[in-house]
Amino acid sequence: MNSFIYLASQSPRRQELLTQMGIRFEMLLPGPNEDSESIETPLPQEKARTYVERVTLAKSTAALTRWKNSGLPWAPILCADTTVSLPNHPDGEILGKPIDAADAARILTMLSGKVHEVLSSVAVTVSPDEKPIQLMQVSEVQFANLSAEQIATYIASGEPFGKAGAYGIQGLGGAFIPLIRGSYSGIMGLPIYETKLLLERAQVSSI
Repeated sequence: MNSFIYLASQSPRRQELLTQMGIRFEMLLPGPNEDSESIETPLPQEKARTYVERVTLAKSTAALTRWKNSGLPWAPILCADTTVSLPNHPDGEILGKPIDAADAARILTMLSGKVHEVLSSVAVTVSPDEKPIQLMQVSEVQFANLSAEQIATYIASGEPFGKAGAYGIQGLGGAFIPLIRGSYSGIMGLPIYETKLLLERAQVSSI
């Protein structure tokens, strides 16, 4: 059994969820010379499901290289990626992290009054010589109709930044969501059920 894992993610929400699961983890974060943002750039006409799986595997490859150069003892490596999608939307179906306030307003206006998908992919590298094992969880989220004033106030809170789809369900953004179908933890960024399945296959023990 493995007594801990490496988490290759800076997301505090993923750290919280792993702690909730009783999983011991140590951080394995990108160094200053790694261009981690470029990994998350969508390819032209890329579908959301393809995108989130590709990005998660690219993060896994980068994390494995990071471990090989670290001198640290081996433990399974967990990577994840979450994106928000309006399937088949003419302006592109992948709604990533907003680059500024105007972009956040654009994304939130697109989501207002609509049902969108949140796709969370999780990958665990079980050993340095094997391909990662991977699962994906897809949830549907109903957004309320938002006024321009509500959107501006929410953006002023700072919460939309650094989050796919420009909102956080676990924060102020939760007040905009009357209904979800799927996994609350998946919408937060780490679907607990799928993550547990992968960690069991990797023989990771919990506290």
